[in-house]
Amino acid sequence: MHLTESLFNFDKTDEKNTKSDSKSIQFDNRKKSNLKPVAVVDIGSSKTCCMIAQIDTHNKIISEMIGVAQQATKGVKNSNIIDLKSVEQVVGSVIQTAENMARSHMGGHDLQNIFVTVSSLHSISHHFSVDIPISGRQIIEKDIDIAMMQARYVASPKEEAIVHIVPASYSVDRQTGIKQPIGMFGHQMTVDITTITASRGIIQNLNHIVNVNHLDIFGFCATSYAAGLSTLVEDEKTLGCTIIDMGAGSTQIAVFFEGALLYTGAIPVGGAHVTNDIARGLTTSIADAERLKILHGSTTNVGHGDHDMLDVTSVGENNIEATSKVPLSLLTGIIQPRLEETFELVRAKLNDEGLSQIAGRRVVLTGGASQLNGVVELAKHVLDKKVRLGSPMHIKGQAESTKTPAFATSIGVLKYAAEYAEHIPTSHISHKIGSLSLPQLPDNFLKKAAGWIKENW
Repeated sequence: MHLTESLFNFDKTDEKNTKSDSKSIQFDNRKKSNLKPVAVVDIGSSKTCCMIAQIDTHNKIISEMIGVAQQATKGVKNSNIIDLKSVEQVVGSVIQTAENMARSHMGGHDLQNIFVTVSSLHSISHHFSVDIPISGRQIIEKDIDIAMMQARYVASPKEEAIVHIVPASYSVDRQTGIKQPIGMFGHQMTVDITTITASRGIIQNLNHIVNVNHLDIFGFCATSYAAGLSTLVEDEKTLGCTIIDMGAGSTQIAVFFEGALLYTGAIPVGGAHVTNDIARGLTTSIADAERLKILHGSTTNVGHGDHDMLDVTSVGENNIEATSKVPLSLLTGIIQPRLEETFELVRAKLNDEGLSQIAGRRVVLTGGASQLNGVVELAKHVLDKKVRLGSPMHIKGQAESTKTPAFATSIGVLKYAAEYAEHIPTSHISHKIGSLSLPQLPDNFLKKAAGWIKENW
């Protein structure tokens, strides 16, 4: 009797376990079906990077990094493309390498669409408001769609293409500072909008580079915006914060306030200018100057003795007899003034744009050049703000080498792409985010717009 009862209970338990396993498998299958591989390419002055990640399209988050490749950039100087063919080859190489790494996670599919960065040196911020009549009813999603459509026509001059349209805040009648107006009642909704545009020539060059490599661009992302997305915490974006992305060819800036992007800009000075200063000051090669900067570069002599010396090889020489000894303090004396000038130019830029107060008391530094010893302290002194070094968010499967500030932009573009991954088709696309046509418009947008106009006019 006990034996029979025991067997019966075992069978029931086994049945429960089977059902549980079945539910677990179904859950895993649903989870897997929400995953989509998304690729981004960041074309910098010193390096070009391609990252591929699995995006959870349901939750709009990065699930896992599955492919990454980087290569020294050729054909770009000071954030400007100077040799299109060379850039095409580098971009094609990093995409192919990253795709080969990610192949086992992509279910046999090839990449068709990617996101690409646009240097903030080539982008312009615009600010304006759009008024939408509500006539006492509830605000619905298509009212927001209409506001965005109006913003596109207002903010897109013939010679420029839209990169971003960011609703900064909403007002309903006399109530301001609203973050989510849908469902509220009122007579008029006002949307405060920040748009980022770039030269159509720049956008066409990027499209060409990607198209030559048999891909389409699904979306663009301003570099400094991406850097902010990957390094800032929510409180910093809410209270007001400036992100300073210190790249090789330029130093790029983004200002966040009340949780939204307010401004992007750049100054044409970066880490490569520091390298060139070292090469000239020590009469050494660019390659040796870069090595000295990475290994020994600092903005301060604190911790260095008066007799600390460096071996420097004269430019054009490659034998040990051409090596001379120079004081480490001389290297610091070359680096410090250039970086001090960089932060002074950033401060002047923010003042000229009227953003000093809105930007708050917080600055986050990121980018490869931000890793030099003493940069944070120098920025505090020049900008008179609280400054920290910003490393990008960590992702499952991420290589240790990509967890540094030098990869903040690439990872930020992945985070940006996660918002739109569910709309990326598996074949070559007919509409794009940030394209030369009307980006970010859903397929039924014109029908919704026509319906709204018919109802309200």
